[in-house]
Amino acid sequence: MIFHLDGTAPDTPFPNPELATRDPDGLLSVGGDLSRTRLLQAYSQGIFPWYSDGQPILWWSPDPRTVLYPGDIHVSHSLKKRLRKGGLELRLDTAFNAVTEACAEPRDTQDGTWLLPEMRAAYAELHRSGDAHSIELWRNRELVGGMYGIAMGGAFFGESMFSRVTDASKIVMVYLAEQLQEHGFRFLDCQVFNPHLASMGAVEIPRSRFLTELEAALTLQPASSLWQQPPLDCQKLAHAET
Repeated sequence: MIFHLDGTAPDTPFPNPELATRDPDGLLSVGGDLSRTRLLQAYSQGIFPWYSDGQPILWWSPDPRTVLYPGDIHVSHSLKKRLRKGGLELRLDTAFNAVTEACAEPRDTQDGTWLLPEMRAAYAELHRSGDAHSIELWRNRELVGGMYGIAMGGAFFGESMFSRVTDASKIVMVYLAEQLQEHGFRFLDCQVFNPHLASMGAVEIPRSRFLTELEAALTLQPASSLWQQPPLDCQKLAHAET
């Protein structure tokens, strides 16, 4: 059972975030489960789970929302030089579980992880059903960076990323943005602001605007061929050639 912040048990699992959310950080509801049905329903309303070990499942819809429009990806001069060096291979959906496990590793600024085993299992189920995808960076046979997220209609909801070599997460974002733009996606949802995302061209927009754009994006049916792309050396990215 999901409970809203006012303590009531609603007839529908999630209310309209724009009408219901009063928490300044966007906390909307508490409880429920991580089933495929509930997760897809949540994402379709601009809601995502985010909680720590020992907490109930917390559901969020922040205002403002951070998004990256694929055509607005920013690639610095130094990053273009790194792309042109080559030697790093980009792949899609070849090591989804390895990506989520790497994303779950504690960071230097964290004592633990929010990406708990039950969350990784839930996203693995979404991957098996074709809803969740991984974008990976490989050096020889070593996974050195990546991110994963949910694709619905013309929206891609980025969940988490990791880097084991310099600029790995940036290279992954450039590749994803190029693929999203080529295949008709409207935006990459980055959820909440941070300087790294901003440096790549992500912007904050009001939740009301995000929900309007999300509604439009969900009516689209981008080409599924995006997720069947062959491996690509980073020097072949369009932004490496401009």
